[in-house]
Amino acid sequence: MRPSLTNHYLFLVFISCILLLLSGCQKDTNTDSELTEILNSISTGKGLEYFILPDGSNISEFPQDPKNPLTPEKIQLGKLLYHETGLGRNPKMQANFMTYSCASCHHVDAEFQAGIAQGLGECAEGFGVAGEKRKPMSGVPDSLVDCQSIRSPTVLNVAYQELMLWNGQFGAVGKNIGTEMLWLAGTPKEKNKLGFHGVETQAIAGIDVHRLKIDKDFLSQYKIYKDLFNAAFPDVPESDRMNVINAGMAIAAYERSIVSNQAPFQRWLRGDQDAMTEMEKQGAAFIFTKGECYKCHTGPALNSMEFYALGMNDLLNGVYGTINSPGSKSEHKGRGGFTGKEEDMYKFKVPQLYNLKGVRFLGHGSQFHSVKDVLEYKNKAVPSNPNVPVLKLAKEFVPLKLSDEEIEKILV
Repeated sequence: MRPSLTNHYLFLVFISCILLLLSGCQKDTNTDSELTEILNSISTGKGLEYFILPDGSNISEFPQDPKNPLTPEKIQLGKLLYHETGLGRNPKMQANFMTYSCASCHHVDAEFQAGIAQGLGECAEGFGVAGEKRKPMSGVPDSLVDCQSIRSPTVLNVAYQELMLWNGQFGAVGKNIGTEMLWLAGTPKEKNKLGFHGVETQAIAGIDVHRLKIDKDFLSQYKIYKDLFNAAFPDVPESDRMNVINAGMAIAAYERSIVSNQAPFQRWLRGDQDAMTEMEKQGAAFIFTKGECYKCHTGPALNSMEFYALGMNDLLNGVYGTINSPGSKSEHKGRGGFTGKEEDMYKFKVPQLYNLKGVRFLGHGSQFHSVKDVLEYKNKAVPSNPNVPVLKLAKEFVPLKLSDEEIEKILV
């Protein structure tokens, strides 16, 4: 018996659908294979593992300072201290007593950085959802406000930074070996003498810099802090557990645990090929090929411990409401402002690339308002800061010749 024309037609439609599905799968497979091949070629022989962040199930996988081994108890203590306004016990104005913390400048909903151009600690007020409404207190002299003359860097993925700050001044390891004469007594840089990596050094120094105080009598009033300090530092005599160094190590431990391991790219690296769209995969391919982003941004956090002069604008008084940041600040000279070396002038540390989509200010001087702004700047390679001599610009700062379409794919 011959099949009806209707059945024959349905059979052809079914086969066509199957072929289309297979075609689509093949297309994705080809893109996945191409991206995998690209990443393997630039992974220094380590394959995709070179780019994978720890998933958090095993804290031993997080990069850490040998002098500050991570434990769940230490991370939990650090998390509380990071957000604890009760540490704000050394204010310039008594009215601000116990009203600020680390999170006043590094907001969780702003991807662990300031939600405005300039981080504002004590003598500032307001927050908003992501710190976007924070501002200097009305009637208070600018000179009293706790703020820096450079954009607050993110805490996200700092486990992959040996040295901290845009100029890398914190940390007694890596590129800071040989800078010991610059760790001047009475300055925050003196904390380098403790011998820690940058994350720990900054956390310890930041307690004094940002008018916080580790008050043993205050903390001892709360059983949770007594228990956590005891659990986090069991090998330290009980009478010495609640001190600045231990508090700083705990805060650093928490900061090291903050990684963007659920990003689509990270899930794709772990084998979920549907974690990224076709366009996102094409954008990733451009990042690691024609876009040349990988030459500076690499490894699990897509960062590096290198410093480059790209001629970006500084954070200056009056721009975006910035205060206490005249053009004469040493921070505006980048690495050179710390080392004093001519070859380091105007060089700033390479930042990480995760969780930037909603960030309102980018660059050490908050010049850019989106990742697209940064891409277009680097694509054209025309410096905007007249104070940076052309001869100081990085040799890598050259036009990328990316098309608008390629930029859009990278942005996705």
